[in-house]
Amino acid sequence: MTQQPFELPHFYMPYPARLNPHVDEARAHSTEWAREMGMLEGSGIWEQSDLDAHDYGLLCAYTHPDCDGPALSLITDWYVWVFFFDDHFLEIFKRTQDRAGGKAYLDRLPLFMPMDLSTPMPEPRNPVEAGLADLWTRTVPAMSADWRRRFAVATEHLLNESLWELSNINEGRIANPVEYIEMRRKVGGAPWSAGLVEYATAEVPAAAAGSRPLRVLMETFSDAVHLRNDLFSYQREVQDEGENSNGVLVLETFFDCTTQEAADTVNDVLTSRLHQFEHTALTEVPALALEKGLTPDEVKAVAAYTQGLQDWQSGGHEWHMRSSRYMNKGARSTSPWQGLTGPGTSAADVGALLASAGAMGAPPTPFRQWGRLRAYTHVPFQKVGPSILPEFHMPFPLELSPHLDGARDRLTGWAHRMGILQEGVWDEDKLAAYDLPLCSAGLDPDATPEALDLSSQWLTWGTYGDDYYPLVFGHRRDLAAARLTTQRLAACMPLDGEAATVPLNAMERGLADLWGRTTAEMTPDQRRTLKDAVNVMTESWVWELANQFQNRIPDPVDYLEMRRSTFGADLTMGLCRMGHGPAVPPEVYHSGPVRSLENAAVDYACLLNDVFSYQKEIEYEGEIHNAILVVQNFFGIDYPTALRVVHDLMTQRMQQFEHVAEHELPFVYEDFDLSAEAREIMRGYVTDLQNWMAGILNWHREVDRYKSDYLSRRSHGFLPDRAPTVPVV
Repeated sequence: MTQQPFELPHFYMPYPARLNPHVDEARAHSTEWAREMGMLEGSGIWEQSDLDAHDYGLLCAYTHPDCDGPALSLITDWYVWVFFFDDHFLEIFKRTQDRAGGKAYLDRLPLFMPMDLSTPMPEPRNPVEAGLADLWTRTVPAMSADWRRRFAVATEHLLNESLWELSNINEGRIANPVEYIEMRRKVGGAPWSAGLVEYATAEVPAAAAGSRPLRVLMETFSDAVHLRNDLFSYQREVQDEGENSNGVLVLETFFDCTTQEAADTVNDVLTSRLHQFEHTALTEVPALALEKGLTPDEVKAVAAYTQGLQDWQSGGHEWHMRSSRYMNKGARSTSPWQGLTGPGTSAADVGALLASAGAMGAPPTPFRQWGRLRAYTHVPFQKVGPSILPEFHMPFPLELSPHLDGARDRLTGWAHRMGILQEGVWDEDKLAAYDLPLCSAGLDPDATPEALDLSSQWLTWGTYGDDYYPLVFGHRRDLAAARLTTQRLAACMPLDGEAATVPLNAMERGLADLWGRTTAEMTPDQRRTLKDAVNVMTESWVWELANQFQNRIPDPVDYLEMRRSTFGADLTMGLCRMGHGPAVPPEVYHSGPVRSLENAAVDYACLLNDVFSYQKEIEYEGEIHNAILVVQNFFGIDYPTALRVVHDLMTQRMQQFEHVAEHELPFVYEDFDLSAEAREIMRGYVTDLQNWMAGILNWHREVDRYKSDYLSRRSHGFLPDRAPTVPVV
């Protein structure tokens, strides 16, 4: 290889790597297995020397140090298979840029992962199919149906998202940072690796598997594994293979900085993700065990799984430092004390010590190392002056409903009937200043008067709740009451004829009213989807409160993803799709490009809100959940500089929306063989999202809610004069 393009940074890794004693057994077994599957001589991809140099037996022995010999051999076979797939797909389809052939190749692979082993598999046509058929048959009998389903989904994501990489290579397109983190989780395979951690340690209980704490453990594990791999593989992937799906290249392009600065920043994000893993494991997972009523054995299983993810982190790092597959010259030990003996330890690697402690170890530039303690030291209510508003990239025209004035008049009466204006949080002046019907009129300019009223009232209810939680529960530091309120709100949304909770306050009355009118003609599945969306939003408000009580500025990735929940993105998207009918299969909405389209639109709106609300939240409310503040804290930079970063990200998210709509959705239409009616519905959905973004920008510009004069008159010191009405626990 040529000279390394950057110096590898200090890595934060507090967990010692341990080696499984069955490593030689796994090496020998996997070599014979790979030959039997046709992956070695004659495959055109690997020779014996390639497999020996990569040493996947060592990788698995480091990442799964405690399992027995047969389990380690099986896991090693899985890793041989997945790396062979990666190289096979590269040679056959990526280098030739054959998307059609790649899709046909990928479409067959799920046939080799039946949930019921009695389901016949087709005859394998290549080593990848042969390997998957053998591994699935040997693995799934020991695992539950829930694990099989989750692992099959993770495997399909790992395989199918290779088409996203192939599309980007075809277009010469480099992803933006948010898009990259999302897609790297799927194509990078770490969620898949987490499934094998369960196989090696303990299967997590189904009741907890889909919860936020375990999801965050898996996602932070994934992000750290992938970003570490990006640092070690930059030279091979970017310089040798022409890949553009690499975190260093992504940040190098986004920040227009040097490769070394981008590498250091990737390491900062990697460190932050590990800190987030630890924070979640120590604070959110124990609370989950109590909330879900997990048995002692289930708690033990979650603990073993968490330990297994930690072992993977440290073991994966050790393997990257030793494997010939990667750039690892000059890689430093993960332990600042390793190799130090006797006198002279004062000459220890101080940079590594600072990285290990999470302290500031880099000069004051925009690419500073993450400081764990700094996340807890923000001083609230700092004077920041009026919010700075840049020129926003908005390529879509604004349209407004002609029924706007009537909706304004009717909303005041509804808010009074629900009690929203009688609890001390809002009054008529605030309701008028926030002008939620103006937002609805832009979101859905073709709505009937009745539909516009319903939309305005949903927005009012959600905005009121977003104000209510921090003002009422945050002011009193009452997390228990917030959780109880959230549980009661969920009970206000019956799914299939069961009795709803009798409303006790304005939020409950408002939700019960909206739920009944919105779901009257819905199927049970549609009601369940809508209820899940509302629950995600209300539970995210509790997450914000927990951070507020700790005075903890969130990790940047966690913030951006949770911001979609606090903003009510799932609720908004669900309401937008409500009238689309059966012509569009649900699988279309779950596809990667459609989720990417929706997330880009939502992120643009969320970041837009953070730009407008910066003074409101930072100066008047003492908030810590604002993207500009998160960026300021992470990079150690000032407000205008952080605003430029957020504004650039907004612009790229809008450009991504345009890119997906123009270039990726046509592939979705072809892949799912959509009818002409379904294609027209999807084109209308894109228009709905365009109206949504244009309407939200117009609303932020026009209403008083974020304007400095109004804030100085109404926001400062305005607290409710009564406690929330909730039953005594």
